[in-house]
Amino acid sequence: MNTPRFPTAPAWQPPGGQYTAEEIAQQPALWQELADLLEGAQARLDGFLGDWLHDPRKRVIFTGAGSSGFIAEMVADTIHAQWPADVRALHTTSLLTHPSSYLKRDRPTLLVSFGRSGSSPESVAAVDLLRGAVDATRFLDITCNADGELARRGRDRVDTCTLLMPAASCDRAFAMTSSLTCMVLAALATFDSAPWPQRLAQLRSLAALQVNAVRAWQSAIADLAATPFTRVIYLGSGVLEAWAREAALKLQELTAGRVATFANTPLGFRHGPKSLLDGNTLVVMVRSTQAVSRRYEQDLLDELRRDRVAGRVLSVGPAIAGEADDFSLEVPDMADAWLAPVWLAFPQLLALHRSAALGLGPDNPFPDGTVNRVVKGVTIHIHD
Repeated sequence: MNTPRFPTAPAWQPPGGQYTAEEIAQQPALWQELADLLEGAQARLDGFLGDWLHDPRKRVIFTGAGSSGFIAEMVADTIHAQWPADVRALHTTSLLTHPSSYLKRDRPTLLVSFGRSGSSPESVAAVDLLRGAVDATRFLDITCNADGELARRGRDRVDTCTLLMPAASCDRAFAMTSSLTCMVLAALATFDSAPWPQRLAQLRSLAALQVNAVRAWQSAIADLAATPFTRVIYLGSGVLEAWAREAALKLQELTAGRVATFANTPLGFRHGPKSLLDGNTLVVMVRSTQAVSRRYEQDLLDELRRDRVAGRVLSVGPAIAGEADDFSLEVPDMADAWLAPVWLAFPQLLALHRSAALGLGPDNPFPDGTVNRVVKGVTIHIHD
């Protein structure tokens, strides 16, 4: 196969932000590598899944903590709509505290775990919990670290399949960037109902779109990051609500909490959260490809701009004839979940530039160790 070459070097690297900048820039190349990897793994994945997705009595739980939990939210509904099996997203941080609310012993369950390091205490404990609480279980671990606990513990187990991401996706920086987008796309490609050649072609086309987005937006995002907003609100509907939550977390992490961030849906925002607006607030709406969703989004954009309470109101999304978005891109007909990694270029770059503007080191915005790349300090408690 003649694989296109995509740039991996960032256009700009701030002091203390070399890894973060590189890991944002390398995403198109990694998505291309991921497509090649999945092409070689499709028979193994199909054999492991078997007819699981065709059986309405069976469950699939996508899980993770923090950004990995948002991966689960970004993919689960799109996959659920395609199959008879019951598919849902559930953060490990909820599963571990209230397992009886989510698990049924007699309901066969496939746990799909997302993990950059694959060694977070919650990820490992969730697998052990499921084995003890459900009679028939299977495990698909989508991880970036071949030496992590998930990969190590899953070796040679017939009930477990480990899908490793491209090696460079195991981000060295604090924030999840290329690791997150690779795992989103790996899950969508693995569980999609379309023929494998169609899935892989779609994945490869996204790499070129990401290159175009970064080239078109880089300068404007850098200028935006120089504006001293104290609050940033991200809005998204459907699966893009999870995009908004991840976008808000990225800025919160890389600015060490100095910028207050919030996430909501366009319709939900009027129900109280709109009170957050002031002249120091930036609002960013990510746009859906679905026509009715876009009408709801446009209604709120028009309202916020008429109110003139927020400091600035911006939109990001697919270029649609007759509509004007601030950060737009020509895209083919794709589901919102597949396009979400492309739109993540905006919040990732904004967080990088804003962190640098505040004089922080994006690769490690918490040098005192109060917040860590791999979570620490978690005690796992056993349920009776």
